[in-house]
Amino acid sequence: MSDSMKIGHLFPIKQSPLASDKTAKTGNGQTGSATPFGKLLSSTTLRFSHHAEVRMQQRGITLQPESLNQLMKAVDDAASKGAKDSLIVLKDIAMIVNVPSRTVVTAMDGNQMKSSVFTQIDSAIIIS
Repeated sequence: MSDSMKIGHLFPIKQSPLASDKTAKTGNGQTGSATPFGKLLSSTTLRFSHHAEVRMQQRGITLQPESLNQLMKAVDDAASKGAKDSLIVLKDIAMIVNVPSRTVVTAMDGNQMKSSVFTQIDSAIIIS
C-alpha cells in the first residue's frame, strides 16, 4: 500500500460533530440545550475581585451564607433588568458589582458609606 490513510478518509466529517449538534442527551434520555459548563458555572457563582477581597479584609467585612444568598439573588435580579454595574446595599454593607461578569468590584461598610459618592453605576439595589 503506497497510499497514506488519513482519519478524514475513514470517517468523512464535514464539520465538528460538537459544532453541529445543538442539543445534548440528558441522563434520562431527553434532549436539552447544550450549555458549556464554564458558562453555566459563571452564571450561578459570584466572584470577588482581588480589590474587593482586600477591602473586605481591611474593613472587617464578612458575609454569612444567608447574606451571600441574598447578594446572589440581587445580582440575578439586576441581570434580569439588564443592569451592568450595580450598587447593592445589604444591611450595613455596600458593594459595587459588575453584573455581566458577576464580580464584586469593591465593598465598604457603614462608616465608608456615610460620605461616599457612587459613580459609574446604572442601578442600585437595597436589601433590607
